[in-house]
Amino acid sequence: MLSVAIVGGLHADARRQAVERLLVDVPGAVALHHDLSTAVQGTVVRTVRDHTGIVSAGEAPLVNDCACCALREDLVPELERLAADGLTRLAIVELWDSVEPKAMAEVVASAGLHLTGVITAVDPALVLPYLGNGDDLADAGLAAAATDQRTVADTFARQLEYAPVLALADSEEADDEDRALLVQLHPTARQVPIGPVALPDPWGWESWFAGQESAGRGGAGREGEDPRAADSGAAPTTDRPDFEGSGHPGPAGQGAGDDAASSEGRDGPGGRTVPTAPEPAGSESVTPEPVGSALAELALAGFDVEAAAAAQHPACALLPAEADECGVSTLVWHRCRPFHPERLYAALEDLTCAAARSRGRFWLADRPDTLLHWDAAGGALCVESAGPWLASLPDAAWDMVPPVRRAAAALDWHPEHGDCCQHLVFTSPGLDRDGLELLLESCLLTDAEYAAGRPAWKRLPPAFDTLLEV
Repeated sequence: MLSVAIVGGLHADARRQAVERLLVDVPGAVALHHDLSTAVQGTVVRTVRDHTGIVSAGEAPLVNDCACCALREDLVPELERLAADGLTRLAIVELWDSVEPKAMAEVVASAGLHLTGVITAVDPALVLPYLGNGDDLADAGLAAAATDQRTVADTFARQLEYAPVLALADSEEADDEDRALLVQLHPTARQVPIGPVALPDPWGWESWFAGQESAGRGGAGREGEDPRAADSGAAPTTDRPDFEGSGHPGPAGQGAGDDAASSEGRDGPGGRTVPTAPEPAGSESVTPEPVGSALAELALAGFDVEAAAAAQHPACALLPAEADECGVSTLVWHRCRPFHPERLYAALEDLTCAAARSRGRFWLADRPDTLLHWDAAGGALCVESAGPWLASLPDAAWDMVPPVRRAAAALDWHPEHGDCCQHLVFTSPGLDRDGLELLLESCLLTDAEYAAGRPAWKRLPPAFDTLLEV
């Protein structure tokens, strides 16, 4: 069965390094990439490559003037083609810069393909600069559609927080503060150093050919000639075996012939022939070659799309815990009293700029039944409705609520208000914790306002109507 792993991230150099690491370490792996930068010409360029180079290339037309839509339409058929050829062990979907892994993971899973990993590649030294970059993607040349209104900061934050695995590029500029920030932003992620990508021989071709030559069975007998050239007319080589940009050779023992110089093989992508290695003597079959790195193991470990979506949903998000290390702090602010809409609105700019990253769920007095989502990065805040609090639902509706949502509500449950609460998390170097807490407290209802009850709360000025597009 074809395994599919998604590798994304705005840090392009780190992303490419992670993909190369996987191509080298997973026998039978290919990388599928859609370059959305060509969308201005009306097409998206698709390439498929293995560890030796480009296997095939093509174009996909724009869909509804949207490069990301073209990616969605073209991605599944390409993955299905790779699955059908039977040669590919792992298809690495290398996302273009601003494409978010959540959407693509759901596309792959909904097609019935075997998604085994989602990885975001990160340069630790660039985490804070990207979180602080409030530029629109369009201004940075990274928009995936004409209507794309995302910023660099919020896009990077979602890429970072969705993936359960972070592939870390080796960065001389990164310091302890950068690493502490990364840990506090996504404390549950597996962080895996990518390490330098050498030019290995993952299928053992060099050692095998060397053994054949020393045994006097090296093909036509001319010094430096590729032993496969004797019968097939393949080009000679004096370097590591050249598969002419063909599909990826499988591990030793897959479809091998008895003759070391045989030209027989399997048809790879693009109609090219993939050479096959001989089976070891006295063996009828060989177990597929194991992967060669922690990153490769995690790319094949498995991925639950529904669980990942739940972990990002405002009602049950896995938010960071309190932390303070190397000058980086995370403040978790939890209260069981609603905000006064006008006072909170007046404080939004200061609250948004108080931390490099803040997120969570909050409770407005004039909308007491609505769970609201707080999502801020790069000095910009997104506020949106995430549906009703569970306490606002009739008992009969609880059976339709996912168990993970009910479990999250139980953790915040209050005898009087149920799951209605403030649960906001602020993470940043140099965080002014005391000042931030005082500002947040000042936005809550006073004792007198709180005592007036819900009918009075709903009559408060609706300061958030514009932000919530009501």
